[in-house]
Amino acid sequence: MSQEINAYVERLARDAKAASRPLAAACDAQRSATVRAMAIALRDRADLILAANAEDMADARAAGTADGLLDRLLLTPERIEGMAVGLERLACLPDPVGRVLEHRTIDCGLDLTRVSVPLGLVAMVYEARPNVTADAAAICIRTGNACILRGGSLAQRSCVAIARALGDAVEVCGLPRAAVSIIETTDRAATGALMGLRGIVDVLIPRGGAGLIQRCVRESLVPVIETGTGNCHVYVHESADLERAEAIVVNAKTQRVGVCNACESLLVDERVAGPFLARMLPVLAEHGVLVHGDPATCEAARAAGLGEGTAFIPATEEDWGREYLALEISVKTVSGLPEAVEHINRYGTMHSEAIVAQDEEACERFLAEVDASCVYANASTRFTDGGEFGLGAEIGISTQKLHARGPFAAEALTTYKYEIRGTGQVRP
Repeated sequence: MSQEINAYVERLARDAKAASRPLAAACDAQRSATVRAMAIALRDRADLILAANAEDMADARAAGTADGLLDRLLLTPERIEGMAVGLERLACLPDPVGRVLEHRTIDCGLDLTRVSVPLGLVAMVYEARPNVTADAAAICIRTGNACILRGGSLAQRSCVAIARALGDAVEVCGLPRAAVSIIETTDRAATGALMGLRGIVDVLIPRGGAGLIQRCVRESLVPVIETGTGNCHVYVHESADLERAEAIVVNAKTQRVGVCNACESLLVDERVAGPFLARMLPVLAEHGVLVHGDPATCEAARAAGLGEGTAFIPATEEDWGREYLALEISVKTVSGLPEAVEHINRYGTMHSEAIVAQDEEACERFLAEVDASCVYANASTRFTDGGEFGLGAEIGISTQKLHARGPFAAEALTTYKYEIRGTGQVRP
């Protein structure tokens, strides 16, 4: 069976690789029009996509899937419309291909131009995120790349329904249908087969939980752009406006819990811990958030009349590094900005970190000293998103430091080449 899976995946990849060449040669107008057609296809096929998603949701609930993953898996008419709007915004962005990045004449008289070009064939491996199917496919088409998609088994029907709709739109617009390919088997061996296709697949992007990402980093023979998990912090400085801090924490933690830019850890300056925790902990309890607190936090929770075991429990060392993806949060008091920064740089995942402070110097120090792809002063971490950053649809949020960092979309799926024009020069 594994040989059959390997052959199937390689055949899909080779066809997609062949499709990448005419796609790379397509003009901006054709690629942009194709992305708009893909948005229309999402709307036209919404009923079919929702029906497929309902089957995925039913199976996921029957399997006891956690609420955070169910939220990521769920599609609604509003979410499909949001996907379509994201594609339309992407189509309106300037062409990422063929940009002149550098132009100069070198000493021997050669005319040298560095221009952006597509990567080629992009593979996406992701879990219970059917929206990634549309985002990844559209970003690849917009940038002249073909894609091969490997969705998670929980979302298989949803991902296939979306990919088929998008593939039809690509074909109608005169581009190769294989430019949007999806692996339609749920056999786990298919992921391994895809990771082994060095020389056919140009880059692999995993998007999901820590287990999936680390497997790809360890095992892939194909170069990987690593998207990261999100142990995101909000630090309440001694100068913070406590009402503002409360609103930011509530939004960052509860607006949508199953996403990587949700707040998972709250740090509070000990100088304002008394009044802030007295107001913040009951609010978290009202929202159903279980607090994993340090001793000072647990004492404040008891003083506020909250129930141990229901509203709060003592934190363990493991809690400081956890991505809960649920209505849970770790809370720790710190002695000041240096300890907050040290804690975040030790336990964070270089995703999104925030300070709430009225002291401008403290804000600037936090922005400069925290090592993360996105660092906020006086705003929720929930803004770390390609759409919010004006990138159109996003392909992921990278926490690594090479090639792409933070929310990345079209420009990150290009590389460059040098075009050199001469008049007969030979090297002496």
